[in-house]
Parts: sequence; structure tokens; C-alpha cells
Amino acid sequence: MIEMKIAGIALDAMTRSPIVLLKDALDKRALPIYIGQDQAKAIIGALENQTPPRPLTHDLIVNMLEAWNMTLERVVIHSLQKDTFYAVLIIKQGEVKKEIDARPSDAIAIAVRTNTPIWVLEEVIAEASIPVDRDADEAEQEAFREFISNLRPEDLIQRFGPGDS
Repeated sequence: MIEMKIAGIALDAMTRSPIVLLKDALDKRALPIYIGQDQAKAIIGALENQTPPRPLTHDLIVNMLEAWNMTLERVVIHSLQKDTFYAVLIIKQGEVKKEIDARPSDAIAIAVRTNTPIWVLEEVIAEASIPVDRDADEAEQEAFREFISNLRPEDLIQRFGPGDS
């Protein structure tokens, strides 16, 4: 799993749909997730530390967690199926942990209110992320290609020993 941070909210140029953009700590990969208008407003409001006069849905959930001495340990975006992302909230109360299914947009809106880390499985990042710095990404790929082209079977045997045949 890779920890991601909210880089911001953008609008798709064609559809005008909001997108929450997550970035890894090294700013190498970005994960765009299409979300609804309401969730975009909820995330932006929390990022800007806006306090509504009355609790909105995500604020209500945070209030309930606090009232029952539960903590949101982390959010995990764990799969992508037919262009739909899936996430879970990992909630802890004492020694008991529970996984609660959630839309990533709702999970992110709650995570930003509780300063909770957002994690994404590597498979999801591999499938749906985009490079942030194309030059750095290409340089890394070129370095890997050079490494592979200079690799000899003897190097692998020396490093890992002979395999079971």
C-alpha cells in the first residue's frame, strides 16, 4: 500500500465533473478519482477548515466516531472495478477494528476532517494513476531498461542462489 495525500480538486475539462486528485509522497504518481459535486464541496470545505453552522453528513459521522470513542485509523482504496473505485474505513474502538465499506469520496471527506491517512493498494495505483513528472518517470523507466539489459543470469544466481529445478 502507498500513502497518498489530497493534492486538490479539479474539474474534468470535457464533462465538468469534479475529480479529487491524490498524490504519493514523492510526487511521482497522481490518482484521479471522479466524485460528485456534494462530495467535492465537502472535501473542499474541510480542506479550507470551513465550519458549517450545522453538521453536514461527514461532520455528523466524525461526531459519532468521537462520541463512541472510535478513531478512524486509515482509509484504504483497495480496488477498481469497471471504472468504480472501492474503499474501506478502518475504524478502531479500543482493541477492536472494523472495516466499513465506503465510497472513496465519502471516505476522503471523513479522512480530511480527522487528519487520517489515505492508503491506496499498489494494484490500483498501477492501473489508474498518471505520472506527475513525465520526465522523471521516463528517466526511471530508462534506468530500469539499462539495468535489465546489463543483467546476466550469473548475477541472479550469485544474488539469489540457484533455484529449485
